[in-house]
Amino acid sequence: MNKRDLLMGAATAAWLPAQPANAERGTPSRAKGGMSRGPAVLTVSGAIGTGNRGPLDTALDQLMVKQKLSFSRAHTFDYAALQTLPAVTIKPTLEYDQKVHELTGPLLIDVLNVAGARLTPSTSVLIRAIDGYAVQLSLAQLQERRFILALRLDGSPMPLGGLGPVWAVFDADRFPDLASKPLNERFALCPWATYSIEVKTGA
Repeated sequence: MNKRDLLMGAATAAWLPAQPANAERGTPSRAKGGMSRGPAVLTVSGAIGTGNRGPLDTALDQLMVKQKLSFSRAHTFDYAALQTLPAVTIKPTLEYDQKVHELTGPLLIDVLNVAGARLTPSTSVLIRAIDGYAVQLSLAQLQERRFILALRLDGSPMPLGGLGPVWAVFDADRFPDLASKPLNERFALCPWATYSIEVKTGA
């Protein structure tokens, strides 16, 4: 994780201040998780429900195109919509300053449920960060580790260019198999600046 370089230029447009809603681009007036009037900070695609936006726009969804995403529909969340979901707080020791911090946000499973994801024992998710870093996790891993989508660090929103605004993460300190590892090896499954989750089904 400490070797990742955040590619800011290609991603900045995805996090601009709120603009008027554009249904075709995927910024609906209301999402199931709450009001969604700002720009999307998270896009869930793949084996989901009806979604609240249409297909990938190959002209305007440039970051997704560069990272070879493809979908016919998706469920987008703005920051406020994610904040309406029940929040969980974890207190892991972070590798970056070797200190314990509070991270708060909804369970990743809850976000998938809002998106209508088809969750079965064979489900997996591909979680992508804006710099292209990606990890694939099974449903069992998400549940066992209790992944959250952290929105706040020590009570404050996480900025783009830091670890946010959304970070798929869990409390590695709680698991002996990870707590015994060096700090810089505990968070390989936790892409900070998470912006896309693709739900997959199959063997």
